Amino acid sequence: MLNGGDGPVSYNEHILPILKKHCVGCHGNDKQKAGLNLQSYSNALKGGSGGGVLVAGRSSKSTLYQAIIDPDDDSRMPPEKPPLPDDQIDLIRLWIDTGLRQASSDKSLVKDRNTDFHPAATAGQQPESPAVPRGIPQIEIEPTTRPLPVLSMDSSPWAPLLAVAGQGYVTLLDSETYREFGKLPFPEGVPHVIRFSRDGSVLLVAGGKPADSGKVALFDVRDGRRLLTLGDENDAIQTADISPDLKMVAIGGTNRKAKVFSTKDGKQLYEITKHTDWILALAFSPDGKQLATADRSGGLHLWDAANGGILLTLAEHKAAIRAIDWRPDGKLLASAGEDGKLVWWDTKDGWPSIQKTNAHPPTRPSGAYGDIPNGILAAKFDQQGNLVTSGRDKKVRVWDPSGSILSTHDAGDSLPLQALISYKGNILHSGDNEGKLHNWRLK
Repeated sequence: MLNGGDGPVSYNEHILPILKKHCVGCHGNDKQKAGLNLQSYSNALKGGSGGGVLVAGRSSKSTLYQAIIDPDDDSRMPPEKPPLPDDQIDLIRLWIDTGLRQASSDKSLVKDRNTDFHPAATAGQQPESPAVPRGIPQIEIEPTTRPLPVLSMDSSPWAPLLAVAGQGYVTLLDSETYREFGKLPFPEGVPHVIRFSRDGSVLLVAGGKPADSGKVALFDVRDGRRLLTLGDENDAIQTADISPDLKMVAIGGTNRKAKVFSTKDGKQLYEITKHTDWILALAFSPDGKQLATADRSGGLHLWDAANGGILLTLAEHKAAIRAIDWRPDGKLLASAGEDGKLVWWDTKDGWPSIQKTNAHPPTRPSGAYGDIPNGILAAKFDQQGNLVTSGRDKKVRVWDPSGSILSTHDAGDSLPLQALISYKGNILHSGDNEGKLHNWRLK
């Protein structure tokens, strides 16, 4: 993580030492130029004679941060000295953007509101110039004893770009070469969900810390800026999605509720309470009119995305549904579960269009008795309507639009937790329980 620790960036632990070294000589207890005292948390929030210098969640609107990064030598703070080191500037930016905490255990001062997020009128459409990262700020990563399993990953729909979960961050990679563009900090915890918007310009990251907190963050894909922070859950968020027009974000988790927020002001629009178990998967339809939600008991429902009204209940699964995804034309919804079932649903009438009752049949080890796990862990459509799945049989499969197997790929001894096809449809990617990425060239 950027701060090199386990908790969020805080004033007491991370920011005050920087201010004492560079700022309190002019803005401290003994001397307050422009009436500004940065030596105490309360005075720093109060600001100076010209008003506040800190805006929770908005470093772009915080006078203190802007003075520190000013390119003009005569205007930059501290005066007549070299600029602050990049890692210290990044800490101050992250402290502001994540809510100006005094201590790491404090709650963020960001009140689930909009920051710099303004969806374009063409959001959701194929862009003329696909978003590709340029100049993502470097962050320091805390060493770990072993890599985090690839709990989430996604591919840009219009560019050679992969986003892969790490411990407190998301790595952006070239999907052709695996060259790294940079890392996006997620100090809120583990990213359980990564989703590109349908136009590829925004990256949604959601997750948190189990039995403690959960958040959603939206990032600008081009420069890595955090645009918006949403939600204040008491557990890690298990699933999330952003609507095609970028106006709504839906989340689900262990509280058995699906909540939908506005990206305009960060306010909750409505919540869905029909589920009786953890919500593990949800997704907006490609036209943004429907929202599908699925839970740990096999419950699967379609809702009116505008108001949360129930449209259909899709009853087929008898165990946890691990993944759902809409075909790009919006006519079919795929669901995949721990019961081994893979279903393509006709969302007009709610009946299965195609169904595989044992999509990833396991091989029985010699001397093994009883049931062998045959669950499906991931399911995702590509741009051509082919579906890729991964299962507990340690195989990754590609299915054509008619439900026939196009190819099967062996993940070896690892468990393929995630699987998807790159935007051109020529590379199959998978992430496993050991934190490794695999890829296969497709015809």
